Amino acid sequence: MRLADKLLWKLYAAAIGALMTIASKMLVKFAWKSITGREPPSPSDPEAPLQEAVSWTVASAIGVGVTQILTQRFAAKRWSKDMGTETPTGRTKIIVSA
Repeated sequence: MRLADKLLWKLYAAAIGALMTIASKMLVKFAWKSITGREPPSPSDPEAPLQEAVSWTVASAIGVGVTQILTQRFAAKRWSKDMGTETPTGRTKIIVSA
């Protein structure tokens, strides 16, 4: 696989990942409000109950983690369909010669 393809793949996956992470955070926040009836707590707020702050942190982490997995799978399928090749994998070695 060419270096350009690997770079393009990283940009492609990062762009989709950034958009989906933003959407995921909004969805988790909406779900929190719907379930609890309150705004999510700030984990750094000393007045927020510890159990609620930890629950919010866990809910956020699960939401973003699942989104990352789904995004990588979606991006890989789109790449294969659009580019007609498998997704680039592995580390890229850049060799600079003088």
